[in-house]
Amino acid sequence: MPRRSIQTAESVTAGHADKICDLIADAVLDAILERDRFARVSCEVLVTTGMVVVTGQITTKCYVDITRVVRETIRDVGYNDPVTGFDHNSCSVVVMLEEQSEDVSLGVDRKGAGDQGVCVGYATDEGRRLPVDTDYMPVPAFLANRLAERLSKMRRAGKLPDVYPDGKVQVSVAYRDGRPTALTHVVVSAHHHAEADLAKLRRDVKRLVIKPVLGPTGLLDKETEVMINPVGAFSEGGPRADAGLTGRKITVDCYGTACGHGGSAFSGKDPTKPDRSGSYGARWVAKNVVAAGLAARCAVEIAYVIGHARPLSVSVDTFGTGKLPDHKLAAIITGEFDLSPAGIIESLDLRRPVYRPTATYGHFGRPDLDFTWERTDRVDLLKRHLPRRKGGKR
Repeated sequence: MPRRSIQTAESVTAGHADKICDLIADAVLDAILERDRFARVSCEVLVTTGMVVVTGQITTKCYVDITRVVRETIRDVGYNDPVTGFDHNSCSVVVMLEEQSEDVSLGVDRKGAGDQGVCVGYATDEGRRLPVDTDYMPVPAFLANRLAERLSKMRRAGKLPDVYPDGKVQVSVAYRDGRPTALTHVVVSAHHHAEADLAKLRRDVKRLVIKPVLGPTGLLDKETEVMINPVGAFSEGGPRADAGLTGRKITVDCYGTACGHGGSAFSGKDPTKPDRSGSYGARWVAKNVVAAGLAARCAVEIAYVIGHARPLSVSVDTFGTGKLPDHKLAAIITGEFDLSPAGIIESLDLRRPVYRPTATYGHFGRPDLDFTWERTDRVDLLKRHLPRRKGGKR
């Protein structure tokens, strides 16, 4: 009997209250790294009605006008008019920052990890038979992020004039024997002007957002249940309706429900924090393993201890798809990759100000952006470890 299942993933637009916090935190990080690539940054953000609070620990030799960065980021998201319930000019900005603890700094200075933590990276070839490239990502997570990104793009282009910056999407995909076969449900909730024609908005979202993203996959059919603003009106959104915090959309940032994650946020953290560099390094490894044909699915877990350079452990789970036992793959990975925080930072050139674009629509599976952790530059090295078939070929 074929095995059937359904997996669901969600994503949110840049105007979602939590995502504004991630964007501000990474905008602050990038502004500092532009001037001081060795700065230590751990920035946390809270937004609520009419207020933004920026806190955390930052150690740097440069000066950055953080209030200006906050207001510019909010403006760029699209909250530039009081009618939306939150705007960059009228909101209060409170900055409460300290320097990094000297105890933590000492460990980082010795090229150790800036914190303890468990980091997870994942890759899968489940989408390889689809007519669109899902970039070794779980199909539901990849499509949810592309759908949210398209909703935001159409709003910014003026194609959806009644839509405001906040929005959420959800995609459910049916699987048969581990391969996606159909979209069962698609949900889009778009924050809109109070006087918007809801029927027209639903038609426009289906025509301009859903069909262009999901149509080419071959998974959208007449059986797919499409729900747009299913509760009806969504005229209050963003920080006016919900308080936001950095790191509360970590499942959206990673792989949806297809794979676990370390649980710690990425945004606002410089790469000496293994929450970020370790997770990027783990995705880099997993993607290269799958691209090399060593597994169809691969999760890489790396554990770090604060102040120590060497990972505490590196483990691999190929979910029964590996060409080699998982423990042997783990040994190969530790031989081919330097997974110390300093090694990952150097290999992936992570001291650059490249983080603001990661804050929305996923840190992984972004073929439109040149994220170094998405490169498959170790495939040839890993292919040497493929077991030989009869006749001596791999």
